[in-house]
Amino acid sequence: MTTPRNSRHGALLAAAVLAAAFLAVYVPPPVAQADSGPGVPADSKPPVKLDANDPDLKMRAGAKLAPGRVLDIKSVVETDNGDERREDTNVDVTFALQAEVLFAKDSARLSGEANTRIRTIADEVKKQNATTLRVFGFTDNLGSAAHGLVLSKQRADAVQRRLAEYLGSSSLSYQIRGYGEAYPIADNSTEDGRKKNRRVEVSFPRSKS
Repeated sequence: MTTPRNSRHGALLAAAVLAAAFLAVYVPPPVAQADSGPGVPADSKPPVKLDANDPDLKMRAGAKLAPGRVLDIKSVVETDNGDERREDTNVDVTFALQAEVLFAKDSARLSGEANTRIRTIADEVKKQNATTLRVFGFTDNLGSAAHGLVLSKQRADAVQRRLAEYLGSSSLSYQIRGYGEAYPIADNSTEDGRKKNRRVEVSFPRSKS
């Protein structure tokens, strides 16, 4: 008996529908993976194995590792108007005072306001038990270089003398320098920059205790 054409076509269509439905719902089972432990991705690879006897990994005979040291960390605090700056490192404390706070224009005579600022520095010197102080004067690049050298040294001398009054001089030594326009910390092409460069710096070692 011969199957009618329409019946054979219907059977093929039904089989195709069943196959498509099976593929749509079939999900292959996951491939088993070794447990890598908590917090370790399953696909991570073990580290490269090192040969402890590899000569390239050994120090030469007599060599020593450098001693450990604490990295130098710098902290800078400056007043809003920039007339005073304090810089702390693991080694030193440095105060920088703008000349306008300490002196009149082109003068090395300390102002009344200077006493308060210098006394604050003296108090910190005592706190750090410092025995050596560096007092350095600086100017901007206006005027002659020779005049700047003289003025900056005179101003450093004036600050040192006032510090000595507050601290006494029995156990303290001073290094006093006038550098004129050398070592600017700001741009001398602007008045704001020149104002920062006209300064006296007082620095001393930090206490190791």
